[in-house]
Amino acid sequence: MKNCMEIKFKAIAENESFARNVVGSFILPLNPSLSEMEDIITAVNEAVTNVIVHAYPDKTGYVSMKIVTQDNKINITITDNGIGIKDIERALTPFYTSKPDQERSGMGFTVMESFMDKLEVKNNKEGLTVSMTKEIDNNVVGL
Repeated sequence: MKNCMEIKFKAIAENESFARNVVGSFILPLNPSLSEMEDIITAVNEAVTNVIVHAYPDKTGYVSMKIVTQDNKINITITDNGIGIKDIERALTPFYTSKPDQERSGMGFTVMESFMDKLEVKNNKEGLTVSMTKEIDNNVVGL
């Protein structure tokens, strides 16, 4: 069965935990293992944090999060209308950060890529879209 939800919220640090809770609650019916749940929540946290830190340098914007589940597959799309990324290939390199003065590790995309089965990052007309996919192993005992 296919299920879908979409929300939009301010790109502020206080909403990182909100995004984690929303995705965790929404995917719970798929019965993910604790490890799968942690991986997905961590990847979403990294994507939302990237929007908060990088997308809107001169203003507060919004994060859009869409989650689609079908059978045992989860697709999560995080979109902003910020400044985008000039060199996505470079940004996907481990330890690269555009804000080294803020003690950023440059590992956000690497974390997303390692915890999810598929990661796609692309610039939009305005902003950036990060799409992540994960397949839940139905042979593992869930939460």
